[in-house]
Amino acid sequence: MTSETAKKLESFDIQKILASLPHRYPFLLVDRIVDIDGDDSCIGIKNVTINEPHFQGHFPERPVHPGVLIIEGMAQTAGAICIQAHGKGEKPSLVYFMTIDKAKFRKPVLPGDRLEYHMKKLNQRRNMWWYSGRAMVDGQLVCEAEISAMLAPPTA
Repeated sequence: MTSETAKKLESFDIQKILASLPHRYPFLLVDRIVDIDGDDSCIGIKNVTINEPHFQGHFPERPVHPGVLIIEGMAQTAGAICIQAHGKGEKPSLVYFMTIDKAKFRKPVLPGDRLEYHMKKLNQRRNMWWYSGRAMVDGQLVCEAEISAMLAPPTA
């Protein structure tokens, strides 16, 4: 074993996610966040179920989890760890989703899938963060994208 101390990776259960993000059902798209390394990386988990309202129309005969919701789930996962890293007890009033780049969808996500958002920080300047995200189901890549977000200061 090396002389370096092993990093302790954190995790957020649903209660901590609800305390971090303003999103609520039906638009909260991450159930748990694991392997959190500060704001550098983490894995968000979304259990996709047939009970979600978007499956009534997307598509009734062949339900597919919308790609835009996969991207939003990535953003929420990254946003939660940014808020915790930035906050130090002070929660920002809003997190603005700024950009989506290099988005590619590789395979449909279906009800019953366990969707994992593997997020890795690319850069951070003041109140702006850039992340690379890879969405995985059973070890297979289903989506990838680069996203950025800005934390807004609390309003008076």
